[in-house]
Amino acid sequence: MAEDASPAVPDGAAPDLESLPGGVKAALEAVLMVIDEPATEAELAAALGVPAEQVRQLLHQLQAEYDGAGGASGADGAPRGFELRSIAGGWRIFSRGDFAPVVSRFVREDRTARLTQAALETLAVIAYRQPVPRARISAIRGVNVDSVVRTLLQRGLIAEAGTDPESGAVLYRTTSYFLERLGIGSISELPELAPHLPGLEHLGDLDDLAR
Repeated sequence: MAEDASPAVPDGAAPDLESLPGGVKAALEAVLMVIDEPATEAELAAALGVPAEQVRQLLHQLQAEYDGAGGASGADGAPRGFELRSIAGGWRIFSRGDFAPVVSRFVREDRTARLTQAALETLAVIAYRQPVPRARISAIRGVNVDSVVRTLLQRGLIAEAGTDPESGAVLYRTTSYFLERLGIGSISELPELAPHLPGLEHLGDLDDLAR
């Protein structure tokens, strides 16, 4: 049996990226292909053992190539079926939005458990009024939200954010995973609430009453 000719790399030692096919750029791309949540430039630089500035430049190069800039993504210069996006404080590869209908046909609907309307409304209250205690969420929605909050915590969409200095109640906020799922970089990019959840178009007024 032929021996593997690949150079052995001691555990924990950084490989010589320049000796690999495609060098640092291809190594960065390989890492981006396996991460399941956005990675920061600092995290990527640490994993590759190169300066963060070099990683930043390479990320923008890859982003342009995937978008078809200068014909770099193929012989015809067309964009790839995936894109590299800066989101939720980090970078990650996503399927391109243009191909959502094709992807949705491949992914069975029952593979993804959808949030109920009650969960969506509770998540909206937290997103637009965070950090917020459970009692205020219940007051705004007019129902008990204990089970819904537990579901959102289990899904990783919200997290505890300390306690209220006056009441000592646990406060809740949205997570970076929430931003990732919405495709935005920060809470400031949240859209107006009314078009998406008509039942909560007067959230601001309800919030004042719940104080």
